[in-house]
Amino acid sequence: QVQLVESGGGLVQPGRSLRLSCAVSGISVGVNSMDWYRQAPGNQRELVAAITSGGSANYADSVKGRFTISRDNVKNTVNLELDSLKPEDTAVYYCHTWQVTGLRRYDYWGQGTQVTVSS
Repeated sequence: QVQLVESGGGLVQPGRSLRLSCAVSGISVGVNSMDWYRQAPGNQRELVAAITSGGSANYADSVKGRFTISRDNVKNTVNLELDSLKPEDTAVYYCHTWQVTGLRRYDYWGQGTQVTVSS
């Protein structure tokens, strides 16, 4: 079974940093593409960062230059470093991956971790 568990969220002041971690079991972060999404109250869930099995990273324009996605193949974790945080970054952050078996697509989500940026 695939399990994704996020951690590292919390309450921080604007301009500070957080490091989120996604502990993964059942799949290898070195083989699968991994994503981070976020969802604020009343908003749609949005993709903020993704990393492919080849190591290529992509970011939403709103976080580019401030967030960094990475993976640790030994620990089998996917991390998201959030720097220069803004109040608009406040959201629940979710780790996500997917796979296709035959004609079926499976999506896997973590439970989410709350990030609150406020003075």
